[in-house]
Amino acid sequence: MKTAAATASPAHGKGSGAAAQWIAGIILGILGIAMLVPLVWMILSAFKPESEVTQIPPTLLPHQFTLENFQNLFQNMSFGFYLRNTLIIVFFSFVGLFLNAMAGFGFAKYKFKAKDKLFYIVLATMMIPGQVTMIPIYLILNQMRLTNTMPGVVLPGLVGAFGIFLFRQFMTAIPDELLEATRIDGAGEFKLFLRVVLPMSGSILAVQAILTFIAGWNSFLWPLIIANDESLYTLSVGLALLKGQYGGDFALQMAGAAVMVVPIIAIFAFFQRHIIDNYSISGIK
Repeated sequence: MKTAAATASPAHGKGSGAAAQWIAGIILGILGIAMLVPLVWMILSAFKPESEVTQIPPTLLPHQFTLENFQNLFQNMSFGFYLRNTLIIVFFSFVGLFLNAMAGFGFAKYKFKAKDKLFYIVLATMMIPGQVTMIPIYLILNQMRLTNTMPGVVLPGLVGAFGIFLFRQFMTAIPDELLEATRIDGAGEFKLFLRVVLPMSGSILAVQAILTFIAGWNSFLWPLIIANDESLYTLSVGLALLKGQYGGDFALQMAGAAVMVVPIIAIFAFFQRHIIDNYSISGIK
């Protein structure tokens, strides 16, 4: 009797554990769908005429599919200029990503005087809110006559302490023996960085690329402060103007929001495998 009870107990526990997993999966699935419904409705509403967006009861799929909202955005409301400016900011943000990687490699693998103190100073800048430094940066750029210019928009965000910190922490684990062997083969420092260090840092590069893209794509406050000319505004600023000028045109606002959100979702979906790999590597370390 004891043997039969002992044999049945693990099977019963296994069955109850599987049931709990099914229940948890169903609950998480329902919550996930509930979170996706507003996003899906926003994207689909961008292809509806205004009369269909405001009708009651609301519809999910567009009955009258139209591209008129996107045509109005890019033909009548300067969203083409906003998109161009945003892409420029994103491009130079990736240039800054490369500079952050170089700085992180320098702190990780080179020995120079006061290296640790300099690194701590870099980390200390992370403790200062960005709003505190906006006025000094604005005054400096004004003295350099870079206000209301694209260089003035992109220069303050070119490098960042957080990116340098992440690269430094990751590149510390790269074996010194591998770097020395590459130097013995005749590779210079820059070639060593491009051919060895960057390929080995693919996972952290992917994570930083996503963060960099999101920060550049969503740039709002600084372009609004430094630029007086509407031709230098970004998509985020244009979307805020759209909400103020066309607050009653919900279909048009849905189209503008879709232009902002869909590229971020696409970039994240493309790089998510690298993010998971990075977490796995971090766990192994």
